[in-house]
Amino acid sequence: MTVHSWEKLYLDDLSLGQVFDSDSLHVERRKMLAFAQEYDPQPFHLDPEAADLSLFRGLAASGWNTAALTMKLLVASVPLADGIIGLGIELSWPTPTYPDDTLRLTTTVQAIEPSATKPDRGVVTMLMETRNQHDNVVQRATGKLLVFRRPPPD
Repeated sequence: MTVHSWEKLYLDDLSLGQVFDSDSLHVERRKMLAFAQEYDPQPFHLDPEAADLSLFRGLAASGWNTAALTMKLLVASVPLADGIIGLGIELSWPTPTYPDDTLRLTTTVQAIEPSATKPDRGVVTMLMETRNQHDNVVQRATGKLLVFRRPPPD
Protein backbone atom coordinates (compact mmCIF):
# COMPACT_ATOMS: atom_id res chain seq x y z
CA MET A 1 0.00 0.00 0.00
CA THR A 2 1.31 3.39 -0.87
CA VAL A 3 0.63 5.95 1.82
CA HIS A 4 1.21 9.65 1.28
CA SER A 5 3.38 11.47 3.80
CA TRP A 6 0.43 13.62 4.86
CA GLU A 7 -1.78 10.60 5.66
CA LYS A 8 -2.00 9.46 9.26
CA LEU A 9 -3.43 6.04 10.02
CA TYR A 10 -5.50 4.97 13.00
CA LEU A 11 -6.61 1.55 14.23
CA ASP A 12 -9.83 1.94 12.23
CA ASP A 13 -7.85 2.42 8.99
CA LEU A 14 -5.98 -0.89 9.26
CA SER A 15 -7.15 -4.27 7.96
CA LEU A 16 -5.87 -7.84 8.16
CA GLY A 17 -3.41 -8.61 5.37
CA GLN A 18 -2.82 -4.94 4.59
CA VAL A 19 0.70 -4.48 3.18
CA PHE A 20 2.97 -1.44 3.34
CA ASP A 21 6.09 -1.19 1.17
CA SER A 22 8.92 1.21 1.95
CA ASP A 23 11.25 3.08 -0.32
CA SER A 24 14.77 1.67 -0.51
CA LEU A 25 17.74 2.66 1.64
CA HIS A 26 21.45 2.29 0.85
CA VAL A 27 23.72 0.85 3.57
CA GLU A 28 26.66 3.23 3.70
CA ARG A 29 29.93 1.58 4.74
CA ARG A 30 31.11 4.65 6.68
CA LYS A 31 27.90 4.84 8.72
CA MET A 32 27.87 1.07 9.24
CA LEU A 33 31.41 1.19 10.66
CA ALA A 34 30.55 4.17 12.87
CA PHE A 35 27.54 2.32 14.27
CA ALA A 36 29.63 -0.77 14.99
CA GLN A 37 32.40 1.28 16.61
CA GLU A 38 29.88 2.94 18.91
CA TYR A 39 27.45 0.11 19.70
CA ASP A 40 28.75 -3.32 18.62
CA PRO A 41 32.56 -3.22 18.37
CA GLN A 42 33.25 -6.76 17.24
CA PRO A 43 35.97 -7.63 14.68
CA PHE A 44 33.55 -8.91 12.00
CA HIS A 45 31.78 -5.53 12.09
CA LEU A 46 34.95 -3.39 12.10
CA ASP A 47 37.99 -5.16 10.65
CA PRO A 48 37.82 -6.32 7.01
CA GLU A 49 40.62 -8.89 7.46
CA ALA A 50 39.04 -10.43 10.57
CA ALA A 51 35.64 -10.32 8.89
CA ASP A 52 36.97 -12.26 5.87
CA LEU A 53 37.94 -15.09 8.25
CA SER A 54 34.61 -15.03 10.10
CA LEU A 55 31.32 -16.81 9.53
CA PHE A 56 30.22 -13.76 7.50
CA ARG A 57 33.10 -14.00 4.96
CA GLY A 58 33.29 -10.24 4.87
CA LEU A 59 32.48 -7.09 6.77
CA ALA A 60 28.89 -7.37 8.05
CA ALA A 61 26.61 -4.86 9.70
CA SER A 62 25.58 -5.38 13.28
CA GLY A 63 22.10 -6.85 13.53
CA TRP A 64 21.26 -3.85 15.68
CA ASN A 65 22.33 -1.57 12.83
CA THR A 66 19.97 -3.48 10.54
CA ALA A 67 17.24 -3.06 13.18
CA ALA A 68 17.85 0.70 13.35
CA LEU A 69 17.71 1.01 9.55
CA THR A 70 14.52 -1.06 9.55
CA MET A 71 13.01 1.31 12.11
CA LYS A 72 13.78 4.24 9.83
CA LEU A 73 12.04 2.47 6.94
CA LEU A 74 9.08 1.52 9.17
CA VAL A 75 8.49 5.07 10.39
CA ALA A 76 8.56 6.36 6.80
CA SER A 77 6.26 3.70 5.35
CA VAL A 78 3.68 3.05 8.08
CA PRO A 79 2.50 6.51 9.21
CA LEU A 80 0.55 5.69 12.33
CA ALA A 81 -1.12 8.82 13.66
CA ASP A 82 0.42 8.66 17.11
CA GLY A 83 3.73 7.11 16.06
CA ILE A 84 5.20 3.62 16.14
CA ILE A 85 4.71 2.58 19.77
CA GLY A 86 6.20 -0.85 20.33
CA LEU A 87 4.88 -3.26 22.93
CA GLY A 88 7.17 -6.17 22.07
CA ILE A 89 9.04 -7.78 19.21
CA GLU A 90 10.37 -11.12 18.03
CA LEU A 91 13.44 -10.54 15.87
CA SER A 92 15.76 -12.61 13.67
CA TRP A 93 18.53 -11.92 11.17
CA PRO A 94 18.50 -14.83 8.67
CA THR A 95 21.02 -13.21 6.28
CA PRO A 96 23.75 -10.66 7.06
CA THR A 97 23.55 -7.06 5.92
CA TYR A 98 26.69 -5.94 4.08
CA PRO A 99 28.10 -2.54 3.09
CA ASP A 100 26.45 -1.17 -0.05
CA ASP A 101 23.36 -3.34 0.32
CA THR A 102 20.10 -1.71 -0.64
CA LEU A 103 17.34 -2.45 1.86
CA ARG A 104 13.58 -2.20 1.63
CA LEU A 105 10.84 -3.14 4.08
CA THR A 106 7.53 -4.91 3.60
CA THR A 107 5.15 -4.70 6.55
CA THR A 108 2.01 -6.83 6.76
CA VAL A 109 -0.83 -6.47 9.28
CA GLN A 110 -1.27 -9.91 10.88
CA ALA A 111 -3.70 -9.21 13.71
CA ILE A 112 -5.83 -6.35 15.05
CA GLU A 113 -7.03 -6.63 18.65
CA PRO A 114 -9.16 -3.74 19.94
CA SER A 115 -8.69 -3.25 23.68
CA ALA A 116 -11.48 -4.66 25.83
CA THR A 117 -10.85 -2.10 28.57
CA LYS A 118 -9.60 0.99 26.71
CA PRO A 119 -11.88 1.73 23.74
CA ASP A 120 -9.55 4.39 22.31
CA ARG A 121 -6.84 1.87 21.32
CA GLY A 122 -5.83 -1.61 20.30
CA VAL A 123 -2.85 -3.84 19.62
CA VAL A 124 -1.76 -4.52 16.05
CA THR A 125 0.61 -7.35 15.20
CA MET A 126 2.78 -6.67 12.15
CA LEU A 127 5.22 -8.85 10.26
CA MET A 128 8.16 -6.74 9.07
CA GLU A 129 10.55 -8.22 6.52
CA THR A 130 13.62 -6.26 5.52
CA ARG A 131 15.13 -7.48 2.24
CA ASN A 132 18.30 -6.64 0.38
CA GLN A 133 18.75 -6.01 -3.35
CA HIS A 134 18.89 -9.80 -3.95
CA ASP A 135 15.49 -10.23 -2.27
CA ASN A 136 17.12 -12.04 0.69
CA VAL A 137 15.51 -11.40 4.08
CA VAL A 138 18.14 -9.71 6.27
CA GLN A 139 15.74 -9.12 9.16
CA ARG A 140 12.39 -10.62 10.08
CA ALA A 141 10.44 -9.16 12.95
CA THR A 142 6.99 -9.71 14.36
CA GLY A 143 6.02 -6.73 16.44
CA LYS A 144 3.07 -5.76 18.56
CA LEU A 145 2.22 -2.08 18.30
CA LEU A 146 -0.09 0.11 20.32
CA VAL A 147 -2.36 1.91 17.84
CA PHE A 148 -5.00 4.46 18.74
CA ARG A 149 -8.45 4.87 17.23
CA ARG A 150 -9.41 8.00 15.37
CA PRO A 151 -10.49 10.59 17.95
CA PRO A 152 -14.17 11.57 17.84
CA PRO A 153 -14.92 14.90 16.15
CA ASP A 154 -15.19 17.89 18.49
